[in-house]
Amino acid sequence: MPKNKEIKSILIIGSGPIVIGQACEFDYSGSQAAKALKNEGYRIILVNSNPATIMTDPKMADATYIEPLTFEFLKKIIEIEKPDAVLPTLGGQTALNLAMELDESNIFAQNNIKLLGASAKSIEVAENRWKFKNAMEHVGIKTLKAEYVRSIQEGINVSKKIGYPLMLRPSYILGGGGTGLVQSEKDLNSKLKEAFNASPTQEVLIEESVYGWKEFELEVMRDQDGNGVIVCGIENFDPMGVHTGDSITIAPIQTLSDKEYQEMRDEALLCLDTIGIATGGSNVQFAVNPVNGERRIIEMNPRVSRSSALASKATGFPIAKFAALLAVGYNLTELKNDITGSTPASFEPVQDYVVVKIPRFDFPKFPSTDDVLGTSMQSVGEVMSIASTFTESLTKAIRSLEIGKTGIRNIDNRFINLSKAHLEEEIKTPRPRRIFAILEGIRRNWDIEKIAYLSSIDIWFLNEIEKSFNVTPESTPTSILKMLGWTDEDLDSKDKKNSLKDNRVYKLVDTCSAEFESKTPYLYSTNGSEDDDNTSNNKKVVVIGSGPNRIGQGIEFDYCCVHGVESLKENKYESIMINSNPETVSTDYDTADKLYFEPLSWDEVSSVLKREQPDSVIIQLGGQTPLKLAKKIHEAGYNIAGSSLEVIDATEDRNLFQKLCESQDINQPISQIASNENELIDSVNRIGYPVLLRPSYVLGGRAMRVVQNDTELKNYLSILASADDDGNPFNSGPLLVDQFLTDTVEVDVDLISDGKEVFIAGVLEHLEPAGVHSGDSTAVLPPFSINKKIINEIEQKSIQLAKALNVKGLLNIQFAVKEGTLYILEANPRASRTMPFVAKVTGNQIIKAGTLLMLGHSLDFVKKETDYLDGSTKKIAIKKAIFPWSRFPAEDTMLGPEMKATGEVLGIGSNFGTALNKAYAAAGVLINKKQKGVFISLSDKEKPNFVEIAKNYSELGFKIFSTEGTGAYLGKHNISSTIVGRANDKSPTSLTIIQENLVSLVINTPTFANEYTDGWKIRRLSHETGVAVVSSVREAQAFMKAFSEQENTLDDMEAIQNVS
Repeated sequence: MPKNKEIKSILIIGSGPIVIGQACEFDYSGSQAAKALKNEGYRIILVNSNPATIMTDPKMADATYIEPLTFEFLKKIIEIEKPDAVLPTLGGQTALNLAMELDESNIFAQNNIKLLGASAKSIEVAENRWKFKNAMEHVGIKTLKAEYVRSIQEGINVSKKIGYPLMLRPSYILGGGGTGLVQSEKDLNSKLKEAFNASPTQEVLIEESVYGWKEFELEVMRDQDGNGVIVCGIENFDPMGVHTGDSITIAPIQTLSDKEYQEMRDEALLCLDTIGIATGGSNVQFAVNPVNGERRIIEMNPRVSRSSALASKATGFPIAKFAALLAVGYNLTELKNDITGSTPASFEPVQDYVVVKIPRFDFPKFPSTDDVLGTSMQSVGEVMSIASTFTESLTKAIRSLEIGKTGIRNIDNRFINLSKAHLEEEIKTPRPRRIFAILEGIRRNWDIEKIAYLSSIDIWFLNEIEKSFNVTPESTPTSILKMLGWTDEDLDSKDKKNSLKDNRVYKLVDTCSAEFESKTPYLYSTNGSEDDDNTSNNKKVVVIGSGPNRIGQGIEFDYCCVHGVESLKENKYESIMINSNPETVSTDYDTADKLYFEPLSWDEVSSVLKREQPDSVIIQLGGQTPLKLAKKIHEAGYNIAGSSLEVIDATEDRNLFQKLCESQDINQPISQIASNENELIDSVNRIGYPVLLRPSYVLGGRAMRVVQNDTELKNYLSILASADDDGNPFNSGPLLVDQFLTDTVEVDVDLISDGKEVFIAGVLEHLEPAGVHSGDSTAVLPPFSINKKIINEIEQKSIQLAKALNVKGLLNIQFAVKEGTLYILEANPRASRTMPFVAKVTGNQIIKAGTLLMLGHSLDFVKKETDYLDGSTKKIAIKKAIFPWSRFPAEDTMLGPEMKATGEVLGIGSNFGTALNKAYAAAGVLINKKQKGVFISLSDKEKPNFVEIAKNYSELGFKIFSTEGTGAYLGKHNISSTIVGRANDKSPTSLTIIQENLVSLVINTPTFANEYTDGWKIRRLSHETGVAVVSSVREAQAFMKAFSEQENTLDDMEAIQNVS
């Protein structure tokens, strides 16, 4: 059936900021869909709040709105753009929930808008757990024993009826938020409250637990003619009870018989048919009893899911693209497979290789949280590997994690000396490190059946891993060793090492097990005798990607990699991407001219470089990961594009950087270098408190701390002593000890340079006080409070430094302004976290321009021969960070020098107040939904600083609530306030006024982070209920401006194509 020609314009709803459970895989999906539909001639309107995405680039749609994803903003955009249809199935749970809210409010009906991909009724049945259960049982698909509840009391009654253990599943959620295993009545109340808080419909399904069963997922596509295909079958290594996003997963399915798989396949297709999913992709999850093979359907997602990106990368089948085209009327037989260029999309992909995904966690950033894994997702990223066998693929995935592990045979120091009982507990308990505990048990020659019993992991996987430990390298061919997961780090013999490398070949991901010729060079390495493709003699450049998402190195760097590749292609270079992240646009099969899906360790990267012999290697775009390879790339004789190894060392080596700044008359805080604990203590004593401790060669402020006294220093040292290899900052180089500048304004500068001329792309002012990591801060472009004289000095010193360093390409500099004096904090000769934001707002494609400068082109050439630097804007843009506090309920929401944010949103407006209001709204703080009240709780030190602010709020008509001590102090200055009790006092208390929506702002100046203080409870509750929390005068003044502009925000809206 041909496409629907009655539809002229389509609104695509994005997924918003990167959060745990909904990450950059939706940028990949949305970008693919927007590109496909635009190519079909539809006018594409796109709305998303995340500036660090490829999908919000102006070229991806005809009208792109980087606006809050709320009902009010969507309704306004619909009024402006009048789309014929809405596609809500590509923006995760956020888009689906918004579409349902708009439909229930008759917005679609009133505007004659068609819902594409899935009807509102189908979404309701799939997302409402009870309706889904009834629909499945009606057609004979077995489900778990369960009942729906809408109150705590109902939950207690149902729990008694079903019996423990129980699983709680809220409706309309993402990433398992609010789900939980309940072992006894003691835990029921608290976990039910969490579940109800997570569900926007206040409905929770209580079902029997299948903890320990095997878990499977099928990615299914269906068209309106009833054709259906299983794109990919995915098996979880970890059993039911661990969220699939936190589990190691394998594709294709390894442990089902063909009969079992075919039965599951038939049920998945019947599920879609029953729910009424007319077209597009869906994810269907099953649980299988390992004892008797009983099968239960768990859930289905009527949208492109997190696993869809993994399935697409695992098979080469572009699920999101085809889902979008099916939604506008095509069927699977009409769509051509891009990989082969000849077979139709109705051909199910076939894998002749094994894919392994391992999640990446950042628990060290949340020390108050137990790292036991459960049904609520907690991973921040993932890696994917491709190889001939499960064990080889598992080794490559472990290497891709960038945690210092070389493969399955790597001895883990955390477990080597553990007692038998302790190791058994580690194998039994699902934690990120469990796979390494299992490897230690196998290394000790433990009985495999016992390990399977302890872990509930299928014995087939364990037997395959054991084979790697049952061979000797002397008597085993290297081809077999490779298939068993051995690496050259596991071998002593130089000849064996060389043989292992010589047997490495590159195979194509072709979707059809080599039955048809592949048109797209999407490659992975494995053992073999011949390559599947040839290298060219073109002028070519390798871009090294950023690896798995993690806090501090996320989607922003993938954005930069994609723009770098686009610049190469637009300027006639052959672009080659190396990366290991399945969630991203950079690893889409048609982003670069050639894609190597490989770990970003030197062994794999050097092999690609040796094979391709590139003219240049770009290491500036992928964050810290490529920079760590710089020395080896240089020593191997390859040309590093742009800034040299000397430039990197000059910025990372504190002595060199200090001398450089002194030569350029640039002020720096007093600093020392410490290579061990004794030197650290000595350095602190010389500088005096407070000090800022910063590791070298890390990103995201890893292990960075502000230390105020001896006690805090002692605590920091104890944390270092207990850290594993990846967590100890001394392993990455010396620790930097800086004088901590208080009462400063921090500034980011993003620029590009050809070594002679400099182009300053943006100067961003931070809103939060000194000591908050730049990735967690609210950044304002252009600066809003710094005077022109200081801005001129910032620009002058930036240009000076870039020229002195001989930067060729990108440079990010961080400054601090204290009492009119400018200090430099650090400089990074690579892409920064803020560059996508700056590029998006100003319209200057600085990554593309910077890529050409790296390759030797002049700034003058870029300005004359490209349109990369033609942009400008008069708008105010504000970037606000998004935090994963809901996933880590034991953590204090206080911010510090170590980054905690997973993503960001953008507020853009004609003035500061409007832009900040939008940024708050996009971050989930809806100012206009609360009453005009402010709660003030101040430390003694800060009370004098806030008197004027309190007066201002009072004059604006805010009702002021305060704690007893703060209220008494304000009273002495003739400011009246309502005194509220402590958290555990009788109402009204500091907590009840927040719960009852009596305040829209909390001003809280904490003394320290502690779970047991009232401040901790106030900050946590404010986050959970969408109340703004500020801790400085600057933030409180800014909120006042945002509040005063709330009536104007919906009228101050333009597509980004018109902004710059």
